[in-house]
Amino acid sequence: MSATSGTSVGRLVRAPKTAELIAEQLRRRIVQGQLKPGETLPPETQLMEQFGVSRPTLREAFRILEAETLISVRRGSRGGAQVMAPEVSVAARYVGLLLQFQGTTVDDVYEARMVAEPVCARLLAKRRTKQDLADLTAVVDELKAAIEAPDEVVAPTVEWSGLTYRFHELVMQRSGNKTLALQGAVLQDIVATHTEVRVTRSYDRTASPERFQRAIRAYGKLITLVEAKDADGAERHWRAHMKAAAAYLLQDDLHNKPVVDLFS
Repeated sequence: MSATSGTSVGRLVRAPKTAELIAEQLRRRIVQGQLKPGETLPPETQLMEQFGVSRPTLREAFRILEAETLISVRRGSRGGAQVMAPEVSVAARYVGLLLQFQGTTVDDVYEARMVAEPVCARLLAKRRTKQDLADLTAVVDELKAAIEAPDEVVAPTVEWSGLTYRFHELVMQRSGNKTLALQGAVLQDIVATHTEVRVTRSYDRTASPERFQRAIRAYGKLITLVEAKDADGAERHWRAHMKAAAAYLLQDDLHNKPVVDLFS
């Protein structure tokens, strides 16, 4: 191999920095449960000796873990690095940025949801617990209260969109499939933002209540199917509901725009 080609390979494969290696070791301990949320890491001087590094290198490792919200560092005499539970919001923000950077459209995001959620409804019907049914029912009760408020009360736009997303989120979370649940959480900001914009734009006091009532009936039917453990029926019903919802939510001028437009 020529010196030139060897240099090219060297540029492609970057050796990790010492701080990154330290962060990886600490990250592994946190993920494996050796370091638990709420626990404080040993003092800096002890960690510096353990890893054989300087304070700036150790603090660079801390900054990496802080950016991942795996630790929280407090400065001062009573400071230290405290372990935190990994947050889905970190992954959600990053994937959201990737989708925006790639020019992903709102249509594209909804298409992914319409593939995944009916399958989650099927799994939920098979695995549901009494608590799952209670939590789903509680959301429906809140939705009913939101639209039964007197006319002088502010229109239930933001509250409604938040509750409807919560119902969809529960369907995915309680399916028992952690990968699908995480996928749903990652798309939360995009879906919630578009739904809020769409509902707010179109709200009027004559047409909206009936549309909201249809959604409540669809949610209630899903709960009935899930309670009966009718997996086929739950998947079929949820697919039909999401298709009907998409026909409304994707009819505005935002549906074929890049996701980034929702946040600008």
